[in-house]
Amino acid sequence: MECPAKTPGGEEGTPVIWRQAPKSITNPTWTDYPAVSGPTCLYDPEPENVLANIAARILTDFRQLPVNPGNLEAQPFPHTLKGGPTNFYATTGEQGFDVTILGQTVHLTATPANYTYAFGDGTTLGPTPAAGYSIPEAEWLNNETRTSHTYTDTGNYQATLTTSFTGTYSVNNGPPLPINGTLDITTPAKTIHVWKTEKALVADTCQENPNSWGCPGTAIQ
Repeated sequence: MECPAKTPGGEEGTPVIWRQAPKSITNPTWTDYPAVSGPTCLYDPEPENVLANIAARILTDFRQLPVNPGNLEAQPFPHTLKGGPTNFYATTGEQGFDVTILGQTVHLTATPANYTYAFGDGTTLGPTPAAGYSIPEAEWLNNETRTSHTYTDTGNYQATLTTSFTGTYSVNNGPPLPINGTLDITTPAKTIHVWKTEKALVADTCQENPNSWGCPGTAIQ
C-alpha cells in the first residue's frame, strides 16, 4: 500500500493495519490479534505517537463539536393544567462529525445517553436514559409517562432539558474508540403556562348561547 504525501514536499504516510484481541486472552501474541480494518495511512514520523497525542486531546475536541441538543417537547403546550400530568420528551439522536486532528482524519460520533429534565418549579428528573415519547392528544393530562411532570401551582415556568452525550472516535477509518468523558448540552428554556380549571353547571352549549359561562371570549366570574 502506498501513502503519498498530502502536500508537495511533505512526508509520506505509514501504512497501518488495525488489530485487536479479546480481553480474555492473557498476553496475546500477534496471531491472536485479528484485523479490524486497514490498511490505512498515518502521517507522522512515529504513528504510535500521533495516536497517543490524539487520544490526549480528543475529549476537548469532542466538547467543541456543534452537537445539536434537540428540543424539549411538552404535551399539552404551551398551556397545561394544574394537577394534571404534562408529558415531556426529548428529540435528539446520534450525530457524526468528520474533523482533522494533528493532520489525521478523525470521525467522531456523539450519542445521547442520559437526560435531565428541569421543570422550572424547582423539581428535576434525572439523569435518566428515558428520552420520553409523544402520546396521542386524547391521552394528554390523563396518561402519566416516565417523563411526565405534574405542576401543583399555576404560573409560568421555564423548563429545560440537559442531554449528556457519550462519544467514540476513529482515526483514518480505524476501529471506534471510546471517549472518556461526556458532552452536556442544555436546551433553551421553554415557557410552560400552567392554568387551573373551574367547573360549573350551565343550561346550554356554547353553540346555543355563545355568551354562556366558560365559552370562548367570555369572562369567567
